Amino acid sequence: MVEAPQTDEGWFALHDVRSIDWDAWRAAPEHERERAIEEGRRFLSARESLADAEAGDSAVFSILGHKGDLLFLHFRPELDDLSAIERRFEDTAFAAFTEQETSYVTVTEVSGYVSDDYFEGNEEEIDEGLRRYIEGKLKPDIPDDEYVSFYPMSKRRGEEYNWYDLSFEERAELMAGHGEVGREYAGRIKQVIASSVGFDDHEWGVTLFGADPTDLKDIVYEMRFDPASSRYGEFGDFLVGRRFPPSDLGAYLDGAKVPTSEYGGGAGGHPHGGDEGHHHGDADGHHHGDGDGENGHHHDGDAGTEDADADRNGTDADSIRGELEDLDVYAGQPHGEDVYATVLYSEADVDDLFEEVDGLRGNFDHYDTHVKTAVYEGHATDRAAVVSIWDTASAAETAAGFLSELPGIVARAGEESGFGTMGMFYTVVPDHREDFVDTFDDVAGLLDGMDGHLETDLLANVEDENDMFIASQWRAKEDAMAFFRSEEFSETVKWGREVLADRPRHVFLA
Repeated sequence: MVEAPQTDEGWFALHDVRSIDWDAWRAAPEHERERAIEEGRRFLSARESLADAEAGDSAVFSILGHKGDLLFLHFRPELDDLSAIERRFEDTAFAAFTEQETSYVTVTEVSGYVSDDYFEGNEEEIDEGLRRYIEGKLKPDIPDDEYVSFYPMSKRRGEEYNWYDLSFEERAELMAGHGEVGREYAGRIKQVIASSVGFDDHEWGVTLFGADPTDLKDIVYEMRFDPASSRYGEFGDFLVGRRFPPSDLGAYLDGAKVPTSEYGGGAGGHPHGGDEGHHHGDADGHHHGDGDGENGHHHDGDAGTEDADADRNGTDADSIRGELEDLDVYAGQPHGEDVYATVLYSEADVDDLFEEVDGLRGNFDHYDTHVKTAVYEGHATDRAAVVSIWDTASAAETAAGFLSELPGIVARAGEESGFGTMGMFYTVVPDHREDFVDTFDDVAGLLDGMDGHLETDLLANVEDENDMFIASQWRAKEDAMAFFRSEEFSETVKWGREVLADRPRHVFLA
């Protein structure tokens, strides 16, 4: 018997496709329509805010074409959660104006193609990048303001091509090639592949999210030429649509473009905005968010979506910046120059790492929110840093998901210590570069003898040796502040003004 790959399951998913009875809607009295909109809006908002569960995600999409008008997408930890959601919708006045055209039930999964160590329980052999990748596959979030394409698919079981007659090694090789095509769309497409074996008509449901709808077409088109699809893929019907916030339900039913915020509307077009918010919390503000660190999405029950810095540190980050300013140390805006950064460390060969990053960067550059992505080589350590800077926190976090799949990733800035001052970027006048490095070595010697200091390294951009990045890890805030208050640091700051080409940028403070 051919070996079946092991699988591990995560959240269950329901794609609920609804059509509107437009004749009944037009014929209904105004007060009935208003009630339907309000109850529909409240229902969808409650699902997005996870009023019914401790974890998961939900969203509503407008659907184009005859297959339906609306897609309600829900991820939940338990299958029974989805059953309850489906029935609760029928209690709303809005449900009376809809028909369920189709639905699709799946469960997210990772398989043995991903990692032998994961399924063999060798936790110590799984690097942080792979761990994040697996977590994202099992517990996906739904991107903001994105187009969606959903389709079911199966692997062919024909006389000539039968996927299930192939050995595990043959299937793994084909899947690896298939993944290479997907990686070309890193930063542009987020995909959620969930199993429907035993749950629905096909074997998997594929959900693609992207800011540009043509990217959805292009990735499917290119994958059709890959043997994993051309020989073995069988596909069901495709759906395409656009996410909009529950607050725009009335505008949608009136025929307006949604999200309304993009077309001059005032209904709060951001899917996590408006008076409903995307809190991931209940009435008392209990957190149900990811809480995964540097730019993780922590959602508060009272405040709606907030940036990661405020969620993680509250006013503490502001106080740190204030204390540094008092010491005449520039600490930037909450995330630096109004940007957001993610930093991952790799122990891979720096040339191989740069080649991989350069490929991803080409995709990142398609987005206006992308500021910079670069590889920095360590001075005192053997590891390199991959730094990606964006205009928005969500874009930085999405990029981190792709970057975590780079070779040799061992850590992400902010996860290694109780307090870190990561993101200190310096552009050095070329004639003073050697002096700057020598001075850093002197300062590093001083740091090694300080209480609470864990590690500090000076890293240089492999494309521009005068662009440098200092990563400093501390046990606690007060340990780091003691250094900033030291006379030695003060003298270094004064000297630095003479050798730097511009002001240092502290892009983020952990």
